[in-house]
Amino acid sequence: MRVLDGRDEKNLHFKWSPEVKSVIRIEPGEILEVLVPDSSTMQIKKESKLADLGRIDNSKFDAAVGAIEILGAKKGDTLEVTIVDIIPDAWGWTAIMKDFGLLKNRFQESLVIWNISGSIASSSSDFLKGVRIPVRPFLGVIGTAPEKGTYGMIPPQRFGGNMDNKMNGVGSRIMLPVNIDGGMLSISDPHASQGDGEICGTAIETSARVRLMVKIIRKKHELDPIVYSKSGESESMMCAMGIDSDLHSAAVKAAENMIHHLSLAGYKPEEAYILCSVAGDLRISEIVDEPNFVVSMCLPTIFLRQNLH
Repeated sequence: MRVLDGRDEKNLHFKWSPEVKSVIRIEPGEILEVLVPDSSTMQIKKESKLADLGRIDNSKFDAAVGAIEILGAKKGDTLEVTIVDIIPDAWGWTAIMKDFGLLKNRFQESLVIWNISGSIASSSSDFLKGVRIPVRPFLGVIGTAPEKGTYGMIPPQRFGGNMDNKMNGVGSRIMLPVNIDGGMLSISDPHASQGDGEICGTAIETSARVRLMVKIIRKKHELDPIVYSKSGESESMMCAMGIDSDLHSAAVKAAENMIHHLSLAGYKPEEAYILCSVAGDLRISEIVDEPNFVVSMCLPTIFLRQNLH
């Protein structure tokens, strides 16, 4: 198995752009191991203190490992990215930062360092002492190159990016558009755990060893990203995402995305609309990565009448 080391800055990029060059080429079906730094790009250390937050270079947040070129992927295809495994580091961090988060600037800046052991994360200090958080690792950032233009790393986009969707965990399959030949996949921002919305702006941020596999689907992905996942759920789910700068518009896009894919599975549009209402869950997956937000329409995959692909 080949390894891509994201701790080496030559394997990182700090903008989404079709100009980002590949740092590795992989065959469809090949399993690649990626060493992914935390969202601060190794600026926050296990021994960091609150005062260190003021010395962080914000331009380095969410630097992505890549681009990973998928041999044979052509513009108009779809990538199916399977997260084979995520092994988080033995520690992580969460912070309240200035000018960031749903309730920005209402609370004092804070930093908690977590010890991660097996399936539990616990605070290493008196801050949240005694609280035990179940470890459910996932990738906050996963995306492909845009067709044109240059985008920052923080806001999510239709090509993916910083979606901060906790469904993107081990075993999940994420559908992303191929906007340029090769797809140019990139990943970053591993989380040991996070709630829907990530309201303070950070999750349990950690570095991780990630294994992934990519397939090429010879069909255009028309709408926003889709994920098939059982991450933290009792049953397998399909979550159709909607990404927009307006939360209501993001919800509309998520619902339209799900109805579109249910229609491909054999449902009439009206059937799909009602099914989403009686059996689906509309979730705010991410509400802090301004100016864009992520809403997910999630439905148990048991309702799919046929394989969508």
